[in-house]
Amino acid sequence: MKQITFDEILAEAPQNFVIQNALEKCYNVVQTYNKIMCACSGGADSDVMVDMLLRCGAADKVTFVFFDTGIEYAATREHLSRLEEKYGITIRREKPIKTVPVSVSEYGQPFWSKYASDMIKRLQYNGFKWEDRPFDELYKEYPTCKTALMWWCNVSKGRSSQYTIDRSPYMKEFIVANPPTFKISDKCCMYAKKNVSHKFIKDGRYDLVCTGIRKDEGGIRSATYKTCFSEIDDVAYFRPVFWFRDIDKEEYCRWYGIEHSKCYTEYGLLRTGCFGCPFGKRFEEELKAIELHEPRLLKAANNIFKDSYAYTRKYLEFREQMKQKKKRGQSDDAQGICEEYDNRPA
Repeated sequence: MKQITFDEILAEAPQNFVIQNALEKCYNVVQTYNKIMCACSGGADSDVMVDMLLRCGAADKVTFVFFDTGIEYAATREHLSRLEEKYGITIRREKPIKTVPVSVSEYGQPFWSKYASDMIKRLQYNGFKWEDRPFDELYKEYPTCKTALMWWCNVSKGRSSQYTIDRSPYMKEFIVANPPTFKISDKCCMYAKKNVSHKFIKDGRYDLVCTGIRKDEGGIRSATYKTCFSEIDDVAYFRPVFWFRDIDKEEYCRWYGIEHSKCYTEYGLLRTGCFGCPFGKRFEEELKAIELHEPRLLKAANNIFKDSYAYTRKYLEFREQMKQKKKRGQSDDAQGICEEYDNRPA
């Protein structure tokens, strides 16, 4: 895609202030930096980011890279090849330090969210007894586990409520009544993507890193950032689509003819990434889509995340029963609900 002036880009852009503003910021950033890395995931937000960077003249400055976790959809790999053909680019494939299956085997399975998994991992490491006691008492008993205890005891101290266990209704009651019997960890993401990308950035001496994070997607990841631009350890980080709402992204894709992966257009998924990831709240829908469209992956997903799936299902059923009891004005008998679940017919 040939480089053009911003006036030419603006003349071709839709009459949408959010899109035009994002294009102007992207154009100015591209002119400022000389060695750019773009993390290309094959997801919908990433598709828009790739198009914006190239549309704003980054072709000769940018290295596109896909961090392969070891458990990716075949549709994602196919989509990356189509992007290469469409734009005439090369997308580097970087292997993980440890694949997700290896990390899960060594450190534990992901459960519910990255942050919750990290906190539970820390508590498990410290031999926590899953007690509902005040923070000060528990901190005396587990002095090396402050952050996780703050999460467990809902001690925010000025932080967002996203960092407390009550963000997930009745999870604390569930865990107290039904402590995890398997190792839980967020390390799969660390060794499959996070550490790999850090090494790639450092070794390549990139001065700008672009990611497809959007504020509108929600969650801790998007809440971590307040603007589309930041700097960490002398490296600038730019999020070209950060301020795009869903309607802006949809308009951009219609206007410029952006086509997404079959994961979206045929499988009906709302996210890509690791297949069957327990961090995805709709993992049951993903498993059905996997069975229908990429059935060879279903056995692998169930083998890798078996305990997490079972624990999540049990939590969701427990949570629903607790909500119904509350509506009926009944007491919250957490232990009884768990026993009822465990003793149900197979």
